[in-house]
Amino acid sequence: MKFLDQARVQVRSGDGGAGCVSFRREKFIEFGGPDGGDGGRGGDVVALCVEGLNTLIDYRYQQHFKAKTGGHGMGKNRAGGRGADAVLKVPVGTQIYEEDGETLIADLTEVGQRVVICKGGNGGFGNAHFTTSTNRAPRRANPGQEGEERIILLRLKLIADAGLIGLPNAGKSTFLATVTAAKPKIADYPFTTLYPGLGVVGIDDREFVLADIPGLIEGAHEGHGLGDRFLGHVERCRALLHLIDATGEHAGRDYKIVRGELAAYGAGLDEKPEIVALSKIDAVDAAHLKKQRERLKRAMASAGGPGKQALLSLSSASGAGVAEALRAIADIIEKQRAEERAPREAQPWTP
Repeated sequence: MKFLDQARVQVRSGDGGAGCVSFRREKFIEFGGPDGGDGGRGGDVVALCVEGLNTLIDYRYQQHFKAKTGGHGMGKNRAGGRGADAVLKVPVGTQIYEEDGETLIADLTEVGQRVVICKGGNGGFGNAHFTTSTNRAPRRANPGQEGEERIILLRLKLIADAGLIGLPNAGKSTFLATVTAAKPKIADYPFTTLYPGLGVVGIDDREFVLADIPGLIEGAHEGHGLGDRFLGHVERCRALLHLIDATGEHAGRDYKIVRGELAAYGAGLDEKPEIVALSKIDAVDAAHLKKQRERLKRAMASAGGPGKQALLSLSSASGAGVAEALRAIADIIEKQRAEERAPREAQPWTP
């Protein structure tokens, strides 16, 4: 299945049904009076968060959704039925924006969440509704109100506890394949990863979700390479694992490039707790590794930023240092979860 994390959709709610002009006509009833029923309400356009979806690919092939019109009123005071809703099923983590792409309508983060995007039009009144003491036989009825129409933007931001960041070929996909059951594409050329990937990590009876995003290059915020759009998938992460290729030319420069792109993207990514690790240490000798660590330490000291951890070294191929990195991530996630639970648990019970 192809991954798609953005979609533009046009939606329209249903019109209300028209009211009815009708009079009761039965034998032996001389003045039956008006009995026209009201029209039914038009259907709404609803976004529903469901499980089992991880992409917005369905909205590439269908971009127009319209709810049903409400039923028209009928004689014998029969009201029209309500129009059927148009339901947009979206995966967990979907954000719904106005057409301008900046005004947030809803952020669906839990299965079962439901939001009405467009309300259906009200049904029109039948002539029975207009009966008064001086107008016993009204011959008027209202048409139903028109539904709403708008264009919305759907943006999917994967919900993960930790995210992998780094330059292309830093070993992110290999790390994800090593610690989870995910099977990302791995090759010896840049931009092997074209779409974000998710995997579940288990370490010391603890579990968390790890996200791998395509590599960043210098100028990604200006559209170079694959751009920085995929950074939206780590906005919700509690921690970032920043992998630096030990076989590269200058680890410190590589680190500063990615940190600069995080700051340019915004959304607080450069302030998230970060674990920095040199990867592919099995492919370099001790002297080169020592030089790269020194360069990286100087770059980390000059870059600053909150939540820094000790510099780690790992090799996904041999498994060296992998468990240590996973435990460091799990500790940060566990600490943040405890901080989120504390305010709720501290509140006294009230009837």
